[in-house]
Amino acid sequence: MAFTFAAFCYMLALLLTAALIFFAIWHIIAFDELKTDYKNPIDQCNTLNPLVLPEYLIHAFFCVMFLCAAEWLTLGLNMPLLAYHIWRVQRGLRLRYMSRPVMSGPGLYDPTTIMNADILAYCQKEGWCKLAFYLLSFFYYLYGMIYVLVSS
Repeated sequence: MAFTFAAFCYMLALLLTAALIFFAIWHIIAFDELKTDYKNPIDQCNTLNPLVLPEYLIHAFFCVMFLCAAEWLTLGLNMPLLAYHIWRVQRGLRLRYMSRPVMSGPGLYDPTTIMNADILAYCQKEGWCKLAFYLLSFFYYLYGMIYVLVSS
């Protein structure tokens, strides 16, 4: 049983995926609170927007890490979500400078539009899909780590 760079990548991915699972759960709870009107949109967006950039950077780091480790299947499984994150950032930047009022900080969630039923439903679905992806990824990374450690 040898400790390789691929094993290190899977171990680090396991730890960081646990953080991403907590981010996804936080998003789901936050949008549920907005839907049931427990919190106001300004406070909720102020707590959600700082979580977007770390989530996207951690996931991009996964892709670079697995690219360097030559774990092609794992990289291929992560590419669709990376492409979605890139699309979401580009869409957010385009909307921010065309139709959105100036906000105090960077982020994808706008307090003036987040309460629209279609946007709120979209954000909730996005949170549930990301939670499912991160949970499946967690167990896949666990399997990949064990497989790499046992096979080398």
